[in-house]
Amino acid sequence: MRHTLPLTPQFYVTAPQPCPYLEGRMERKLFTSLSGDGAMQLNDSLSKQGFRRSQNVLYRPSCADCAACLSARIDVAAFAPTRSQRRTLNRNAELSRRATSPWATEDQYELFRDYLDERHADGGMADMDVFEFAAMIEETPIRSRVIEYVHPERGLTGVALTDVLDDGLSMVYSFYDPDRQGDSLGTYMILDHIEIAREAGLPYVYLGYWVPGSPKMGYKAKFKGVELYVGGKWAPMRDPSDYDAERHPLKTDPIAEQVANISLPDLRSPRG
Repeated sequence: MRHTLPLTPQFYVTAPQPCPYLEGRMERKLFTSLSGDGAMQLNDSLSKQGFRRSQNVLYRPSCADCAACLSARIDVAAFAPTRSQRRTLNRNAELSRRATSPWATEDQYELFRDYLDERHADGGMADMDVFEFAAMIEETPIRSRVIEYVHPERGLTGVALTDVLDDGLSMVYSFYDPDRQGDSLGTYMILDHIEIAREAGLPYVYLGYWVPGSPKMGYKAKFKGVELYVGGKWAPMRDPSDYDAERHPLKTDPIAEQVANISLPDLRSPRG
C-alpha cells in the first residue's frame, strides 16, 4: 500500500524552556515540518505570517503569557540609510560578496566557532559541532544561498545563510569575525541584503524577531522601513518605546485558535 504525506501541514508545540531574550520568562514555539513538493509554497506563505525557518522546520513563538516577539522585515522601497549606516558601508567597502549554494566549509565553521565563543558562549548554539553546523547550512528543502563576505587580506569575514522567498530575502542566520566588532559587520550584511533585494526586484528583507526590552534585538529597530507583524498583519514600526514586553494571560490566543487563523497555500498544485 502506498502512503503519502498529508496535504494539510500538522502543527505542534514545543515544551516550555528558558527564553533567550527576556530573563525570567519561558518560551514555547508553534512549529510544523517543511518537506515535500510544496515546501517552497509553505515557506513563502508562513514567512508572511511571522514564521521562521530552521532546517526543515517552520516555527513561530507561542508563549503562554507573553507576546513580546514580533516578526520584523524591511520594506526595501521605504528604506534609506542613516548617516551611521552610510559610514558602515564605507568602512566595509573592501569586502567582496560571494553567493554560493548552501554547502558548509571548514572556513565557515572556523569563523562560526570564533563568533560563538566571543559573542554567544552561553547561547543555545554554543556546543554545536561541525556536523550540526553542516546540517544547519545544508538541510534546506527550499531555495537557499550562503552569502560570504571576503576581505582581500583577512579572507572570510562574514557569512549569511539566506532563503529566497517569492517576496524577499529571509536572513536565516548570520555570523562574522568578532575581532572586527567596531566595523558593524552585522549591520553591514543587512544593508547589503537590502541592496541584493533591490537589485532582484524583491520588496522585503526578513530579519527574524524583534523583541522590545531585549538589548540583543535593539539593532533591528535602527533601520528605516521596518515593518512588524502584529495582530495578524504587517504594519510600519512606530517609535520602539511604544511597544512593551509586559506579560498578560490574554495576550496569546489558545493554540487551536492560532492554528485555525493560519492561512495555508493550496499544496495540491506545487509551483513549478
